[in-house]
Order: sequence, then C-alpha cells, then structure tokens
Amino acid sequence: MLGWELPPHNSGGLGVACMNLCKALSVAGADIHFIVPYTADHSSIDFMKVSAATPVGVKEVQQSGIAYDSFKFTDTNGYEEWVSLFDYHRMYEKSMDSIVAMGEFDVIHAHDWLTMRAAVRAKQISGKPLVVHIHATEFDRSGGNHGNPMVEEIEYMGMMMADKIIAVSEHTKKVIVEHYGIPAEKIEVVYNSIDVDIYDSVVGKNAYPYFEKMREHGYKVVMNFGRLTVQKGLYNLVQAMRIVIEKRPKTLLVFMGNGEQELELLELAAELGIGANVIFTGFQRGKNWRDMLDQSDMFVMPSISEPFGLTALEAGSYGVTTLVSKQSGVAEVMRSALTVDYWDVNEMANQILGVLNSNDLQAQLSEDVLREVSKMSWQHEADKLMNIYARYDGVYA
Repeated sequence: MLGWELPPHNSGGLGVACMNLCKALSVAGADIHFIVPYTADHSSIDFMKVSAATPVGVKEVQQSGIAYDSFKFTDTNGYEEWVSLFDYHRMYEKSMDSIVAMGEFDVIHAHDWLTMRAAVRAKQISGKPLVVHIHATEFDRSGGNHGNPMVEEIEYMGMMMADKIIAVSEHTKKVIVEHYGIPAEKIEVVYNSIDVDIYDSVVGKNAYPYFEKMREHGYKVVMNFGRLTVQKGLYNLVQAMRIVIEKRPKTLLVFMGNGEQELELLELAAELGIGANVIFTGFQRGKNWRDMLDQSDMFVMPSISEPFGLTALEAGSYGVTTLVSKQSGVAEVMRSALTVDYWDVNEMANQILGVLNSNDLQAQLSEDVLREVSKMSWQHEADKLMNIYARYDGVYA
C-alpha cells in the first residue's frame, strides 16, 4: 500500500483515513506493507509494517507547508537540500525498483495522485493488480475547476492504468466519470467511516477558557476545522456568518486549521465588520482539538466539492450538530446532518440561526448525530475492499 502520510505526520484527513482503514483491513486478514515518502518513527503502529521510500543516505525528510509544497532532505553528514513536490514525486516513483523486490505481495493499493506514478511503476515491475483509491481529485481541490494540469494528467494516467478504482462517495465517482472520462464500471464506491471508540473523551481542564467564559455569557460557537483552502467554501461561510451575527451578535465563528486562504478570510471578516467574532486557532491536535469540539455548538462544512468530508463524522462523534454542503460525499451517508447548497449563503445563515436560536432543536440534532455516528465502523468498508482484492487473487477468496 502506497500512501503519502500517516498520523501524526499528516496535514489532513487523508492520513487519518489511511490509518483507520488499514487497521480494519488488518483485522479482516490483510497483511499490509505501507510505504510513506518520509522517515519517521511509526513504531507505535503494530498492525502493519511501515517503511520509508527515501534516497540512500538520507537521514530526515521534512515537509514544508500544509500541502507539502517542498521537501528538505538532510543526509547523514548534515547536508541539506530542498526539492520540489514534483521532484520528490518522481523520486518516490523511482524507489519502487528496490521496494518491489523487498517481499511478496498480492495487490498494490495506492492513495490519491501523489502515489500514482509510483504505483504504476510497481505494477509494471511486479505484474500485480493495482487498486487506486481516490480520496480527492484536482477538480475538487481547485473548487470545482480545472486545477494543475500536471496533477490532472497524473490522475488520469493512474486511473486508466488501474485494475480497479475506489471512490470515497458517489459524488467522487461522478466527478471521475464526467471530468476524467473513466468508465463507470471500473469504479466502486467504498465510503470513509469512523470508529467512535478510538476517539478520546474530553477530560481535564479545558484548553479554551475564553470560549468557556463567553458561552457562560450567552455566546454560541460555530466552528469549522480542516484546511483553509478554496475547495472548502469558507468564503461563503464567512458571508453567511455576517447575516447570523447581525441577527444574533453573541455568535463566534472559529476556524481550526491553516492553509493558503487564512489571510483572505481574515481580511474578509474585517471588511464585513465581523472581525471581532471570527477567531483562527491554527492547526490543532489531541486535547486542544477535542476541547474545541467540546466548546462548539455547531460544525459547518460548506465545501464547494468535497469527495467525502471525514471532519463531519469526527464532529458528530462528539455530538456536535452538523451542517454540510449537498456537494459533499458525507451527505450521502450522514442522514442526521443538515444540508445546504454551498452557494446558498442566505439558506446557510437561516439553518445556522435555526439551530442556535433553539436549544431544544440543537439538543435533538446533537443526540441524533451521535447516535448515528456511533453505529458506523471502518470494518464494514474494509470487508468491501477485501472482496475487491479477492477478485484479483484467490488468497482472500
């Protein structure tokens, strides 16, 4: 299995999905060798083997930026060299020559465009079947537009060369068919999921006493966590919050994450006169992440084109009332979530106000989402994948 990241060395939901899916696959009987493009300590992972695909002599690989814009190599002599994302992409591909020879395997499973060239090379060398797992396309990342043509070309090549394509939603399958011209019969949908029991409960002194105190004074907290990028539709959320705050001044909007749109969103909030109500916490993990969810009344994910949206399930796992765009994959499986078109700023504001102005409604929605998410499991999705593997190798039949 080829993946670009695993927690805690992850920039978003891709690494989380890979980790939890692999854990469920191992329970289902899969023996996984996971290849990452960086050196790090993954000794805490005991359900699969994790190896680094780094050049000989490299001691450390450091990612730069939330989207891994470039990489810094440090060799055993302390020499440092910066390389671009595309250069490192090619190096990752070249590493397959030696990695394929390391052991026997039955199936190659690759996650998203960053691993596709390496996966195709592994397929060519080994002759083994290739499963390409699409968590997001360049069409999604560019907010429903054509993005980087080099990335789109790699995506098209990888999907054409794959024996089977896994899409994380029907929404994603439709994008692959309509915007990449891939035959629908080549694609199967395996949804992302969640196991609530792996998430720690909120305990101890809250890391955000400011929000705790503001809520005591009647404030409500609307939050979004994830990458601050055009794909996520956050510009529309700020516009909607202007309407919300005009009608309900005691409302705060919290962005928990970072990305290239942070300054733009900050300036927009100031221009709309709601700067005092919009707070940026930066990227958070662990207790800080859990405590912020505990202080939130509502989670809003207004993505323009969201292949799935694992953050909505994570918010739901803490009983946070959830509003997601109809243009997201998670809306297909999360029946307890409220939905809205990403572009409908007025309806987005109306739904937020409806929840914040009714404690009874908020409590009922919170109860509904927690009940639904608690019944979900990665194991069901892992079993689907095992059945797909079985079509290409009798070992799992």
